[in-house]
Amino acid sequence: MASFLVPLNLNKLDLKDYLYHAYNLPVLSVRSYIQQQKVRQDKPRKVMPAQHRWFRPRAIKKMTVEMERPFVWPEEPEDYDAWDKDVYDKAAEANDEERQRVGPDSAQIPKSDGKEIREQAQALLEGREKWRPMWVDYGPPREVELELDEGKEVDVPLTREKL
Repeated sequence: MASFLVPLNLNKLDLKDYLYHAYNLPVLSVRSYIQQQKVRQDKPRKVMPAQHRWFRPRAIKKMTVEMERPFVWPEEPEDYDAWDKDVYDKAAEANDEERQRVGPDSAQIPKSDGKEIREQAQALLEGREKWRPMWVDYGPPREVELELDEGKEVDVPLTREKL
């Protein structure tokens, strides 16, 4: 016998099917019950709970499984190539970096590009690099339309001036 804490939307057939297909473990019977939590005053982790405010935490679903043979966790594989573990690790590392960059504590963490900006400013001040604007000036704004008859471009000014 083994007991599992499962999500509330998991049913007996789902657990039986999961154990069979994931661990090749035939199941004889499954018993399940939902355990309601005690009613508490206000929400948990409040410093001072409010009077006459009641809160019931989410229920817990437990399933007890009777199996043909005891459940044993499988050995950890030595080669993770079949699961692309290196790709998973790189993605997890990228997620952690993004969380640190954008997360709520990001304002307290010093930025890594500050040193590069400092070096670039120093090179501009010393004259080793020349500053170039990143935009291109195309002159005054204008609209270009195609005449339907001839198919050539005609400049149309943005203002209502006479041509």
